[in-house]
Amino acid sequence: MATNNTQVSYSDYVRKFWKLFGYTFGGVLLFFLLASWGFFGKMPSFDELENPDTNIATEIISSDGVTLGKFYKENRTPVKYQDLPKHLVDALVATEDERFYEHSGVDARGTLRAISSLGRSGGASTITQQLAKNLFHGEGSKFLPFRIIQKCKEWIIATKLERQYTKQEIIALYLNKVDFVNSAVGIRSASKIYMNKEPKDLTLAESALFVGMLKNPALFNPTKEKRKEKVFQRRNTVLDQMVKNKYLSEAKAAELKQVPVKINFKPESHAEGTATYFREYLRESLKPIIKAIEDEKGEEIDLYTAGLKIYVTVDSRMQQYAEEAVEEHLSNLQPEFNRRQKDNPTAPFLDITPAETQKIMNQAMKNSERWRIMSINGKSDAEIKQSFEV
Repeated sequence: MATNNTQVSYSDYVRKFWKLFGYTFGGVLLFFLLASWGFFGKMPSFDELENPDTNIATEIISSDGVTLGKFYKENRTPVKYQDLPKHLVDALVATEDERFYEHSGVDARGTLRAISSLGRSGGASTITQQLAKNLFHGEGSKFLPFRIIQKCKEWIIATKLERQYTKQEIIALYLNKVDFVNSAVGIRSASKIYMNKEPKDLTLAESALFVGMLKNPALFNPTKEKRKEKVFQRRNTVLDQMVKNKYLSEAKAAELKQVPVKINFKPESHAEGTATYFREYLRESLKPIIKAIEDEKGEEIDLYTAGLKIYVTVDSRMQQYAEEAVEEHLSNLQPEFNRRQKDNPTAPFLDITPAETQKIMNQAMKNSERWRIMSINGKSDAEIKQSFEV
């Protein structure tokens, strides 16, 4: 009799378990369906997935094919997958999403690991999920219920993106969207600003540096002197990940880990670069042209986000020679101006002591762009001052 009671009790537990499992599975399924239908907030349409808004900078391109400058709200210039070096892609996959080529947007194994360890063993966001977040809802909420809903939407969008794009297109979209700080949005802008080169010319160590920045671009910002050690360690962590995932040999990684972090920082803004006055004149000249196109097409065109390519007749080499000639001529004019003003009673500002003159010169040097860039690159005050005397 006791055996029957035990069997009945056991069967009862089994039924309850499967009932609970069924309710839970049904609840999760319903939750995902409601999210995909937009019950918890707007989901991107097919057209939005096909043509994601990437806020692309407009380029001004010289007659010899050089980008003179840009008009932008976000300094982003897209690059195609075939123009990315293989070691950059390998470093990205090895560090951010080891099973990128195996999953369909969501890494089930990584998700279960993150849930079971309560996130202590790292997150489980795939590259595709990170792209979904960057494209359609931005930084995650700190409020847990909202964060769960956002994560669910990320999974759904990531799955749709995987159906819409190839793995290579997802990599390119992701690297074109991420923010590397210092007005460098996307890998092409980052390569130009931090290294003064195109992405295809990045070395393996430089690629590892950029992938390392993705974890926290502000924290691992290589322009900050006090964070150089953190940047160095983070880059080497990426190299270790490449070894772990068999993209790099231990011997090669050991060699690269000895290479110091070096950048060639060239900040970009509307007021910097070549032909700044011409670009401002061009901006004003474009207004009636853009207005005419808007009237013809019946849609608005934003010069700062439309990703236009404006080809001009200016030759970048001749422009550079002209600007250097003006700079040299002005440096010759200043002594002549001072000589003529010595006997000018209306020029009291010249009646200053040598010490006061040196103080003004020192302050002007420290306020210059050259001082800032050389300081970032580790030059001493004496070395920077010496550069002004050349």
